[in-house]
Order: sequence, then structure tokens, then C-alpha cells
Amino acid sequence: MDPLIVEHHTFTRETIGSMPIQALSNQPVIYILYGGDKPTAYIGQSVQAERRLKNHLTNRKRSGLSSLLLFGHERFNQSATYNIESNLINYFIADNQYMLQNVSQRETRKMHQYYQKSYYNDTVFQEIWEKLRSLNIVSESLTYLENKDLFKLSPFKELSPEQVDVKEKMLAYCRENIRGSEHRVFIIQGDAGTGKSVLLSSLFNTIQDEAGDQGSTLYKTKNYLLVNHAEMLKTYKNMAESLPNLKKNNFDKPTSFINRMTKQDKMADITLVDEAHLLLTKEDSYNNFNAPNHLQEIMKRSKITIIIFDPKQVLKIKSYWNEKLMREISRQYKTKTLPLTSQLRMNADQSIVNWINAFLDKRVSAFPRHRLDDYEFQLFDDPDAFRRAIEEKNDQHGLSRIVSTFDYLHKKDGGTYYVDENGLNMPWNQTDNKKTWAESPQTIKEVGSIYTVQGFDLNYAGVVIGPSISYDEETDRLVVDTTKYQDKGAFASRKDYTEAENEQMKEEIILNSLNMLMKRGIHGLFLYAVDPKLKKKLQAVSKGAKDERY
Repeated sequence: MDPLIVEHHTFTRETIGSMPIQALSNQPVIYILYGGDKPTAYIGQSVQAERRLKNHLTNRKRSGLSSLLLFGHERFNQSATYNIESNLINYFIADNQYMLQNVSQRETRKMHQYYQKSYYNDTVFQEIWEKLRSLNIVSESLTYLENKDLFKLSPFKELSPEQVDVKEKMLAYCRENIRGSEHRVFIIQGDAGTGKSVLLSSLFNTIQDEAGDQGSTLYKTKNYLLVNHAEMLKTYKNMAESLPNLKKNNFDKPTSFINRMTKQDKMADITLVDEAHLLLTKEDSYNNFNAPNHLQEIMKRSKITIIIFDPKQVLKIKSYWNEKLMREISRQYKTKTLPLTSQLRMNADQSIVNWINAFLDKRVSAFPRHRLDDYEFQLFDDPDAFRRAIEEKNDQHGLSRIVSTFDYLHKKDGGTYYVDENGLNMPWNQTDNKKTWAESPQTIKEVGSIYTVQGFDLNYAGVVIGPSISYDEETDRLVVDTTKYQDKGAFASRKDYTEAENEQMKEEIILNSLNMLMKRGIHGLFLYAVDPKLKKKLQAVSKGAKDERY
């Protein structure tokens, strides 16, 4: 007997009372209600299926849902059905075929282990998903969807205990202060890969759900999520196509938000700012921003401002931030700060993370020994071998790309510009307005800049360390040559800083960009250095380092 039970019914009172799955009375089941002219679905689980489904029949929101799909299993328990329900929601969002009616749970689900979790996550869920594909309810494979940014930023993803703790504190902060007269600020700080954007996505979805809930203190609040990053804004807006309480106009760029609020003479209730280190800290008339500081203007127009901030991800002098400046801006209002510290992206040993951090501190340490099965960390001397290695990983796992420091000319004039013409000789990324860069299949033949991947994951990252990063044998330190960095827009000097300060900011920007590139890969990092002195040093420290399988 197949342990998975699947039943397909019309969603009516008559059929619910006579379903054979009632043999599983008081056993957990998964169900999907779906239908409507505009494909709509609700995903749920229950230990009392008949009563729960009859309740749905009385809910006017479910009136357009005409079909019912039930999944039972002889080994289901409620931990498993909760887990599968969350997974289904995440994959449905990524598949982007249905508008889901699911809203956030009052109690955020955190990552936890239960008996045979991998069996339910891998074997049972795969079987359920393939059944859905055979019924043409969903279209894409799990592997394909797992590589989509919509999946990775889904607000229904299970959060780590640290993320849950921070989210619950932020929600409590909003509920307690939303009716007050004072402006408030909540700052979350974390390094690349600590799950900042996933946390913010989950928080914003819950806030928007409560904005539609008459029983919440956040009822009827007007809230926004801002990000000064075109690629991430695409993902957030696409997410709004799948969830009931998210609208595309909830998401915006900072300048557009500021100008709109000013023109309409309105005040937002809660404004969340992702990647706040990308906010402008000086006037930028080219981008229609005519005030001294993005964040200051956002705070003026928001009762509560929630900020995701990492000073190590600053990429432009006109957006230069450090912790001191953040304190100066935010201290105008009552401010609370919390950290995110756990590395959630990279499946790497701490020894590898330590090596990367030392490198970014301009120290080249001996290559770490590490478990090859968990994370691949390799150095390449030959550009062709480097390119082939990333292409092979892309064939095997998908979402593997080559990225580079901005050390090569790259213009937005429709022309083709190349990275490392005398070695790698691959073109820079082209703009695609519909998909994020790494999700477009043809980009395996291109090189991405930091602007294409900031905030996103790759499975394997092949990082070209361009000629702006060299090595000095006498000092045994990296040398940063800012004159070789080609992102001239990032280096527009500021009159409010000295020449020495401008030069220091330029070096920080180059190292920040390298930090983000080297921490993109979930399963591996492949390095290719262009500068001969750095290449020689990396060859030397890598000798004798062996990958260990244990």
C-alpha cells in the first residue's frame, strides 16, 4: 500500500461529509483549495479535516475556490504537516502561478528538528510536489524553484531562533509605539549572509497582514518596504503577485517614496528599509534627490522606521555610511538596535569564513583545511579552467555564476565590455528588466558585478579578483590600488570630507565589494586573481592545503 493518500474533490458541503479520507479521522492531513478566474489557492493542514473544511465553506474569501486536493499519509504527525504546509507555501510563491490566500501565523515558525524530518522534507514532499505537477497545478521542479530569489525571500520561510527573536521584538516595538506621537527607529545590523532580507520580508508580510486585521493595533496602518537596489525591488514586487496583503505599490525606491510622500503631504506608519547602507548620504540631482540624506528624509515621513544596515556593504562615496554616521542620524529619535550574527548563507567551516575575513583585512593566510562535501573552496590559476569549473557547477546545481570586482570598463550604452580581456575574456552582464540577472540562463556566459548580486544567493560563486587588489611582499599585506577601479560613479569625491578621507573611503568600497562577492556562494567559492603578485602569493599559501573528507 502506498503510504501517501491523495484525493481530489469538488469543494462543496456534500462531498466533504462523504470523503473516504475520513478513515484518517483525527490524523493530520494537508489540503489545497484552489480555483477562480484568476488562479487562487489556500494551503492548510489540520487534524480535524472535516470540521476545518466546513469552516472554510463559510468563509466568503474561499467562495471562488471550487476544488479540493487532500494529502494523507500513514506516518504523518503534526510537526510534519506544519513543515510540509510551510514548504508548499514557499514553493507556490516561487512557482508564481497562484495568488495565495494564506496570511502570516500569529506565532512565527522557527527552524526545529523532529523525528525523521529529512524523510518528510525530501521523500514525502518530493512525492507531493510531483503529484501536483502531474495535475498541472504547479509547473516547475523543486530544484528550479529553489534557485529563485522569490523562494529564498519568501516571507513564509522558517526562521532561525535568532531571526525569530529579533522579529518578535520588532513586532512588539511596532505594536507598542504605533499610536504614539514620537518618531521611532529600529536598527538591525548584520554581516552579509546573516539572513537580514529574509527576516525583513517575513516581518513586512506579518505587518501587512495585521494592517488588515481589525483585532490588531496595526489595523489600517499604511506601511512600505524600500530598497535602493533595482534587482531586489523586482523580487519584492514579484512577491506581491502571490500574497493577498502585499501590493506592488507597497514596495519602492527611497527617492520615489520621499518625493511621493512630500507631494501628497502624507506620513507613512511603518517604513522598512532593506540594504540601508545603499541610501544616499548627499544630494544627488541626477537621481532627483535634493536633500542631504535619504535616511533622514525617510525618518521624517515615517512614524516608525526599521532599518537593515551593514557598513561593510557600502559601495559608493555618495552613499557612504559608517556606524558613527548612523548614530548621528538616528539619535534624533528614540532608537533601538539589535544584531544578527549567525552566518546562514555559506555552508562553510568557520575556518573558511575566518580566511575570507582575514583577506578582507588585507592579510593572506594559509589556505584552510575543510570538508569538501560541505563547501568547495578552490583557487584557479588558469582562466579557462576557472570558467569551466563554474559552468560544470551550473550544469549540476544551477545558479552558479562568475562575478568580478569592478576593475574593468562597463558602460550602460548597449555596448559589450569585457572582463580580463587577456585572460578570462568574458563580457560584463547585460540588463534584463524582467528577471534578476543570475536567474537568466544566458548569464552563465557573462560576468556579474556587485550590483547584480548584492543581497542575493548563488550556489557557487566564481570571483575574479581584478587588478585593483595586489600584494606587497615586504609588508606581507594586500595592496589596494584605487586608480584601477573602474566604477567611477562610486568614487565621486565629496567636499565635506578631506582628500585623505575620500581616499580611505575608496579603499573601503573596493574591499566591501570584494567582501560581498566572496560571501555570495552557498556551496562554494572559486577564486581567480588577475594581479601576478597576488596570484603568486595565493599559489604559495594554497600549497599543502588539502580538502578533507570526513
